[in-house]
Amino acid sequence: MNLENLLDETPEYAKDLKLNGKTVILSNLVLSKKQTAIIAIACTIATKNQKLIEAVINQFQNDLDAIELSAAKSAAAIMGMNNIYYRFIHLAENKDYSKMQAGLRMNIIANHGIEKVDFELACIGVSAINGCGLCIDSHEKTLKAHNVSNEAIQNAVKIAAVLSGLAAISY
Repeated sequence: MNLENLLDETPEYAKDLKLNGKTVILSNLVLSKKQTAIIAIACTIATKNQKLIEAVINQFQNDLDAIELSAAKSAAAIMGMNNIYYRFIHLAENKDYSKMQAGLRMNIIANHGIEKVDFELACIGVSAINGCGLCIDSHEKTLKAHNVSNEAIQNAVKIAAVLSGLAAISY
């Protein structure tokens, strides 16, 4: 089963998610197919919905090579860690934590093997799902430094939003 099949099974009460999935993910006119695939896979992994993860990977597996697929998974993994840590830094009343060295390995952020912009778009989508304002700001700043449009950034987050909504449905 792929994402298109899963969307066709979406219940009537979630019709907006079905329609948005088809336009925002399957027919995205702002991002490249490769960018959409990388973002969708990373964001779906962040939702932890196994059926949705399988469907999205099945949908896009032929659009990515092994390095790109691994990078998408890496974006979900590293942001899964970073979003918790940096959300804590942001929310803790004691600001001394923000002055301390994180001491967490994050090598994949510099050594993912794909276009930096593509990895950053995936990271901002995952960070939106995980609710980390510091990470959202950091990745948005990096994307803007690489001349990525607001519309492209918004589309990455729209993919995240639709997939998060789909993950909430009991298939």
